[in-house]
Amino acid sequence: MRIGLLTEGGYPYVSGDAGLWCDRLVRGLGQHTFDIYALSRTERQEDQGWIQLPPQVGRVRTAPLWTAHDDGVVHGRRARRRFSEAYGELLAAVCGGPRAASPGVPGAHEVPGDPADSVGAEADRFASALYGLAELARDEGGLVGALRSENAVRVLERACRAPGALRTARTARVPDLLTVAAHIERALRPLSLDWYEDDALGSADLCHAAAGGAAALPGLLARHFLGVPLLVTEYGVHLRAHYLAAATLEEAPAVRALLAAFHGRLATEVYRAAVLVTPGNAHARRWQERCGADRAKLRTVHPGMEAARFADVGEGVRGSRCADPDTLVWVGRVEPAKDLMSLLHSFAEIRRAEPRTRLRIVGAPAEDPDAAAYLAHCKALAAQLFPDEAEGVHAVGDNPVSFEEIGGPDIPSLAEAYACGALVVLSSVVEGFPVSLVEAMLCGRATVSTDVGAVVEVIGGTGLVVPPRNPRALAEACVALLRDPERRERLGAAARARALELFTVEQNITAFHGIYLEIVSHSPVRRPVVDDEGEPLPFGVPAEAHVPGRWTETRFMTACRPRWAEGAPVRATLPPSTPVPVSAGEGA
Repeated sequence: MRIGLLTEGGYPYVSGDAGLWCDRLVRGLGQHTFDIYALSRTERQEDQGWIQLPPQVGRVRTAPLWTAHDDGVVHGRRARRRFSEAYGELLAAVCGGPRAASPGVPGAHEVPGDPADSVGAEADRFASALYGLAELARDEGGLVGALRSENAVRVLERACRAPGALRTARTARVPDLLTVAAHIERALRPLSLDWYEDDALGSADLCHAAAGGAAALPGLLARHFLGVPLLVTEYGVHLRAHYLAAATLEEAPAVRALLAAFHGRLATEVYRAAVLVTPGNAHARRWQERCGADRAKLRTVHPGMEAARFADVGEGVRGSRCADPDTLVWVGRVEPAKDLMSLLHSFAEIRRAEPRTRLRIVGAPAEDPDAAAYLAHCKALAAQLFPDEAEGVHAVGDNPVSFEEIGGPDIPSLAEAYACGALVVLSSVVEGFPVSLVEAMLCGRATVSTDVGAVVEVIGGTGLVVPPRNPRALAEACVALLRDPERRERLGAAARARALELFTVEQNITAFHGIYLEIVSHSPVRRPVVDDEGEPLPFGVPAEAHVPGRWTETRFMTACRPRWAEGAPVRATLPPSTPVPVSAGEGA
């Protein structure tokens, strides 16, 4: 089958989100053809280029979200009126205001008891307006200029000032309105793409969005215009990521409220339109249910890790693979959400109980510019808490905390990072799916983690879990395992067995292969299938087509007439018992 894989800021670019699991999925399902439709986030990402693509990738179409050139489309009076009505309805649904008046439509104004006040009616209202804008973009050739126009800002202002709008929205000033209008314009740029034709997304058997939000928007339009079923995978819930990012921005309350409402409405429509939604863990599943996803559509598919790269370390857990049984290891991206400050304070208590213990922090700053400053703060705190120590007056002092990166002489690979310690620690205060925790489990290492995100679901009973932002609890759990090597080994062996059962690439690929076949088997046939002579082909898509392999080659219906339709109609043959009528003049 042909899969339209929809991504935003990830695959097939070298850097970005979800690139690794998308590449593993595409390479693992070589019997299918993948068309990649990618939205890039930054110019730097485009300059870095793509990864090497496997042969099963049929074509790649890209579009930038970070910029949009004016399409040069000049809307006439009727088009401008259509835009104002549809965009006004969209923003009214976001702001929570009454239904806008439509000329010639009775009952368009809000009345007591109107179902537009309900959540379902507002979701319908948002969806209808969104698809109305998409149809306008398709008819007129784009909406870039209209979404950037002064008229768009005026429509937004009317929606914010309308009776019944969000109280916070009413406080929006002109700079706030401009910020919100620019953000919505960026989010709706996929409406103006030329991907929604029969020779583009229309040729796909299904669309698979690798995330929610902008990545899933082309899938919504392909479903609306072409009837292509949509599958949405979220290993990190897009709406949750927006909330977390908004909390760190210095934006006005009106801006945060309006953007949160917009992304919430969009997430609701994505979940409602998708045939299936596949969260990566129960934590993401609960978020999706809270955001309006139907529980019957949710099916958890855990991310897959390459177990082979950790096999040597994992299988040698009882041997000499561990360089130092008194060493704690932390692996990940250095950023505030990882709460390394609490880890360092916790390690100070561990050192009081076990003076020989060392802590190796392995990782690099995240791409966020604030992450480098955070790493510098962590190094300063470590120097303050742990001055260079020496075993004697003639020995060179050494700090028990080291900050290292993978690729150096001491840690040449990721597997060696986990192998150099007896215990792996996770101190995060915010976490989605803890990838580093699964990697430690595949290496057969016992773990001590904070209870955030999907940690408990991943760990099961194979590690210790403590509350976040509690250095004392983290220290006590680490000391307990450092003093009990047999328990560490039992937990490490159980952790590896659990990871091999639930979190491998093979189980991830097998799950998605079954989901693809299930969706396609329940989807209506959109195109008649004919043979080489143009005649309808019964059972044109046989059961063998759902078995891995290229079993059939079909040709779609063309404009030519089939052979059975050529010539004059043939008179039906009457039964023998029926008398044949004789015309006047015959038989004489």
